[in-house]
Amino acid sequence: MSISSPPFTAHFATLASAYDVVLCDVWGVVHNSIVSFADATTALTRFRAQSGTVVLITNAPRRSEVVMRILDDLKVPRESYDAIVSSGDVTRAIIAARTGQSAFHIGPARDHSMFEDLDTPRVPLETADYVVCSGLYDDTTETPQDYKALIADMRARQLTMVCANPDIVVERGEKLVYCAGAIADLYAAAGGEVVYAGKPYRPIYEQAVAVAASRRGGEIKPARILAIGDSIHTDLKGAAAFGIDCLFVTCGIHAEELGGRERPDRAALDQAFAASGLAPKAVMQRLVW
Repeated sequence: MSISSPPFTAHFATLASAYDVVLCDVWGVVHNSIVSFADATTALTRFRAQSGTVVLITNAPRRSEVVMRILDDLKVPRESYDAIVSSGDVTRAIIAARTGQSAFHIGPARDHSMFEDLDTPRVPLETADYVVCSGLYDDTTETPQDYKALIADMRARQLTMVCANPDIVVERGEKLVYCAGAIADLYAAAGGEVVYAGKPYRPIYEQAVAVAASRRGGEIKPARILAIGDSIHTDLKGAAAFGIDCLFVTCGIHAEELGGRERPDRAALDQAFAASGLAPKAVMQRLVW
């Protein structure tokens, strides 16, 4: 299938009037874990000022309330969004549906909020009913390959893994660090069963659109919804599968492979879209009104 080359646009304002709702990625578009991007938050605020609704949709494996506090710390203005839906929220719904079962948790202690107020004991792997993976225990020193022995043990017990963050990598400053999706993909490749909670899978989009519809007081046509993101694997793929347009931001996790943060290479970009079999509605270097 031939993939057409999407147009570059310098300003979100040229597209904004065609949409009522924006489902905006967070890491890589609104901030990079260290600083927030003022141009991006201004663009979202301006969209809201024109009666648009912004739902931040993130693969963060934490409750939306926790994500909001992180955004506050990074000085992301609350007037730039209406609501947040996280893969942590979706993961909690999956955990709640397994009430009474015990879980083995792979991931840092900061993600324990996913289990708060739920009847789900966290236990050693040997006695667990299933596994919840929210990330690496230490993403500053470890790689997914460090989990091969653990993956073998999980396969031996034929445990289902719930992946709370399908991202493979995420930006921290200008450095890429591994996420839960990298471990989950290794487990799936080994024959393990994986339930993915976030983008590009449908449940997180359904929840985000339901939140937007409640804010707007009625059903929203898919043609009036725009996803904004920097990942082909999660944002572009997820938007396409859900049947909505996507605005792709190049100054994110794919920046270096696309020719650099300041001057994305059109040929490299077209090649990446062709390899995925997907193309966004438009491309921006970074989100700017």
